[in-house]
Amino acid sequence: MEASLLTKLNEDLKQSMRDKTELRTSTIRLLISAIRYAEMKKQDAEFNKNPNADLKQITVSDPDILGVIAKEIKQREDSIAAYKAGNRQDLADKEAAEMDILKIYMPKQMSQAEVLVEAKAVIAEVGAKGPGDKGKVMGKLVGKLKGKAEGKMINDVVNELLNSI
Repeated sequence: MEASLLTKLNEDLKQSMRDKTELRTSTIRLLISAIRYAEMKKQDAEFNKNPNADLKQITVSDPDILGVIAKEIKQREDSIAAYKAGNRQDLADKEAAEMDILKIYMPKQMSQAEVLVEAKAVIAEVGAKGPGDKGKVMGKLVGKLKGKAEGKMINDVVNELLNSI
C-alpha cells in the first residue's frame, strides 16, 4: 500500500492529529480504512485467480485510490440528500464538511469538452463502429479517466458519440 497519494494521506493524518482537528482526522482515518478495504478486495480477487500468487506485492495504485475517494464523495452526496429529506440539517452539514475534506485529494475534474476529446481518441484507438462497441470504449476510457471525471458524464458522452456513428 505504498502509493504517493496514500503517503500524503498518512502525513495529513499525522498533521491533523497534531492540530487536533477532529473532523479532518476522522475523515482521513475513514478514507484510509476504505483504501485498505479496497486493497484487501484486490488481494482476494487476485488470490481467487491465482492461489499461488505472492499477495505481499499487491498494492493499490493512485488511480485506485482516486476511485475510492470518488466513491466516498458519492456516498456523502447521497447521505446529504437523505439527511435533508429527513430534516436533519446538522448531519447534512457534517457530511458536507467531510465531502469538502475528501475533495481536496481529488484532481481537478475534467469538463465535458475534455471528456469528449478523450472519448473520441479512445473510440478511434479501439476502432469502435457503433453502440455495440460501448464495452470496449468504456473499459478503456473509464480506466484512463478514473477520478478525473464523473462516470455518468463519461457514459453520456460515449453514448452520444457511439450513437452518432
